[in-house]
Amino acid sequence: MIKLTMRVVSYALVLAVCFSSFGEIRGDVKISTHDLELTKGDEHNVSLQISNCKEEIQLIVQHDDIVNINPNVIPVENKTETLVTLVVKAVGAGHSEIYANVTNREDLQDVYLRVTVNKIPSLDTISTVIGWIYFVAWSVSFYPQIYTNFRRKSVVGLNFDFLALNLIGFSLYSIFNIGLYYIDEIKVEYNARHPRGLIPVLLNDIFFAVHAIIATLITIIQCYIYERDGQRISLTAKGIMSFFGVIILISAILCLSNVVHWLDFLYICSYVKLTITLIKYIPQAYMNYKRKSTVGWSIGNIFLDFTGGMLSMLQMIINAYNYDDWVSIFGDPTKFGLGFFSVLFDIFFIVQHYILYRATNYEENP
Repeated sequence: MIKLTMRVVSYALVLAVCFSSFGEIRGDVKISTHDLELTKGDEHNVSLQISNCKEEIQLIVQHDDIVNINPNVIPVENKTETLVTLVVKAVGAGHSEIYANVTNREDLQDVYLRVTVNKIPSLDTISTVIGWIYFVAWSVSFYPQIYTNFRRKSVVGLNFDFLALNLIGFSLYSIFNIGLYYIDEIKVEYNARHPRGLIPVLLNDIFFAVHAIIATLITIIQCYIYERDGQRISLTAKGIMSFFGVIILISAILCLSNVVHWLDFLYICSYVKLTITLIKYIPQAYMNYKRKSTVGWSIGNIFLDFTGGMLSMLQMIINAYNYDDWVSIFGDPTKFGLGFFSVLFDIFFIVQHYILYRATNYEENP
C-alpha cells in the first residue's frame, strides 16, 4: 500500500512538472537587424520572425516625429512560425529606438531597432573626413616639440609639470579605452547597464592614447639627456598627482573588494583624465609669462593642437545639424567644452608667441 501511494505521488509530481514546463513555453521573436541608418524621407523593410507566439506584439516608437513603423501592432496568429515585414519610414532627423512590448513578457530585450536619420548623406562623409584629419593632427602634434628639443639639444622652456600631467592623463585614457574594448567582463557589465548601447571606444582611440604615451615618454627621456637648467616638477604638480593617485588607488581597492564594479573604476579614470585636460596647459602658460618668452615651447605643437580642436568642434556641429542632435553639445557639454577650452589655450599660446613675447630677451646658450 505504501509503495502504491509513493508511486502515485511520483507520477503526480512528474505530471505537475510537465504541465508547469508546458505553461512556461513562450514564443521566440527575432528581428533581422538592430541598427538602421536612413536619410529623411527614406523607407526600409525590416523582417520580424515570430515562432509559437500566442500574444499580440506591440512595437513602441521612442520618437514618432523621427521615424514611423508599419505595422506597429502584430496580431496573434495560430501559425507555428510567422515572418512579418515591417516598413520603417524616416520622417525627421535624429535618433530613435523601436522596441517590442508584450504583456507580461520580460524576455524581449533583444527585440529592438536603433534608427539614425540624417538630413544630408554627404555631411556624413564630410564628418568622417574631418574626423580623420583631426585624428592625424592630434597624433602628429607631439613631434614638433620632440624635434625642437633635438635641434636645440635643450628642454629649457618646456614645463615639466605639463609633461607629467600629460603622461598621467594619457595613461588613464589608455586604461579606460583598453579595458572597455578588450576585457569581456567589463563589456558585459557595460551592456547590462546599457542594453541597447554601443561600446563607445574604437580601435583608433586605443592607438591614439598609446601613441600619446610613447611620444610623451620620448619627450621625458629628452629631459634627462639634454640641457634643462635645473627645471623640475613643482610641488604643486606633485601634490595634484598624489591626490589623483590616491583616488585611483582607493577606487582599485574598492573594485578588488567587490564594492564597486571595474566599469566604475574605468569611469573614474576617465574623469581624472578630463580634469587633467582642463589644467595641464596652465603650468606652461605661467612659465612663458614668468620668462617673458616662448623659446623652447614648440609653436608647431600648438598649431596642430589648434587644428585638431577646431576640427573636432566642427565635426560635432556638423553632426548636431545633420541629426538635429544639439543636445549632444548643449545638453552634455563635456567633450565640446574640453575642445573649446583647449583651443582657447592654443590661442593664448599663439598670442604669447607672436605678440606678447615676440621680442624676447632670452638668449640660447652657444
